[in-house]
Amino acid sequence: MSGFIISKVRKPIVVRIVLVMLISAASIVHADSKEMDRALIQKEVRAELLRLIETEGALDAAIERGISAYVRKQQALARANQQRDSVEQAKNVRPVSDTDHIYGNPKAEITLVEYSDFECPFCKRFHPTAKQLIDQSGGKVNWVYRHFPLEFHNPGAQKQAEASECAGKLGGDKAFWRYSDLIYARTKSNGNGFPISRLVPLAEEIGLESAPFKQCLDSGEMNSKVKEDYENGVASGISGTPGNIFLHNSSGDVVPMAGALPLASLREAVNRLSNVHSKR
Repeated sequence: MSGFIISKVRKPIVVRIVLVMLISAASIVHADSKEMDRALIQKEVRAELLRLIETEGALDAAIERGISAYVRKQQALARANQQRDSVEQAKNVRPVSDTDHIYGNPKAEITLVEYSDFECPFCKRFHPTAKQLIDQSGGKVNWVYRHFPLEFHNPGAQKQAEASECAGKLGGDKAFWRYSDLIYARTKSNGNGFPISRLVPLAEEIGLESAPFKQCLDSGEMNSKVKEDYENGVASGISGTPGNIFLHNSSGDVVPMAGALPLASLREAVNRLSNVHSKR
């Protein structure tokens, strides 16, 4: 790479590039020194430039270091901007309401809002981890499950989401979570992991009446509820599952976290939100 630069770029341009690099470096090093005057800095820069030119390979190496440093800086800036944009978009998350299924303390300080897909293998892996977080939080964190059925997992994921809502309609939050737990425990994931034909028998298994459950499922009345969850997920920056947003319920502060993360990462997000709020 360096040989190409030196052979193709005119020498005065190369010298100017290196001069800018050296002056910038010198300015940073001596930014806090009131005794270092501009003439001395320029003298040091010229001496260093002369050393680079006279030392074989040194000029090429200096240019490469400068380019690498610039690329790293730009990459770090891009990551920071992406994280900032992600947080801003996550603030679109719908506040917790009576229409949500809440696991844990309804008055918890922090809510884990999960946008999930019953046929997603990563959601299957994440499900017990999320439950463990809530069970061990001492009432500090609760969990809201929202639907985000991925197109390539349909019709299975969509119908399972609607079925879980029918379970919630007929049996309340307890039935919703029991029904959801069993789907995740039994599905093989990836679109065809839990047969649609088994959705009604599963409702019977947890004590729900099959006729009203079947009527609810076949009518498609829960389609709009699933769609509402999905659209809010998109608006909040969710692009895959499980898509997680930690929400501080009183301040509205958020921490978006994508993927089937380990318990330690979830606890770190909770502590970050709680500590920020406690210092205000």
